Amino acid sequence: MPFVDGHRTERHAAFAASSARHAPSFSLANKAARVLWALAWLVLCRWTPPPLWGWRRAVLRLFGARLGAQTRVYGSTRVWLPANLELGDGAVLGRRVNCYNQGHIAIGARAVVSQDASLCASTHRVEDPAFPLVLRPIRIGADAWIAAEAFVGPGVTVGDGAVLGARGVAMRDLEPWSYYSGNPAELLKPRPRLPGR
Repeated sequence: MPFVDGHRTERHAAFAASSARHAPSFSLANKAARVLWALAWLVLCRWTPPPLWGWRRAVLRLFGARLGAQTRVYGSTRVWLPANLELGDGAVLGRRVNCYNQGHIAIGARAVVSQDASLCASTHRVEDPAFPLVLRPIRIGADAWIAAEAFVGPGVTVGDGAVLGARGVAMRDLEPWSYYSGNPAELLKPRPRLPGR
């Protein structure tokens, strides 16, 4: 029966919008790769003690992560897709860090992301009824520190040497060699440069 009255037309439009909203954002191959990755991390790495940095680096590299020398990723860290992760020499992803890297996340040399912090490199276009996924890469500069339980949002660049204090929320870029805190993160003061940086 055709949609002739306004009520049925509205219902049809609502159903179409609802169907579009639930359309998959990733291919079946992408989903299969992520299932394989999640199983591999669970079986090979999740239970491992902290000193097995090299073993976890090897598994991450096998799944496409680009890791510098002496990077440290804890077994309790969650990485959504290793192929979208890049860590510079000596970078650290602490205990229970949630690296939700649907988009690319690059973390510079000697940068530290502390326990329970979250990095989210995607969002949705909320003004579109289909609610499509939008990938927005994150870059965390060398010698930066993302403190415990902090959140770095989509598309944010954290400058070299910047510090985001515990439970801080960065939804905008953070200037290099500066201290930030709060929700939203606000500039507190400059950070002295480390020797040789």
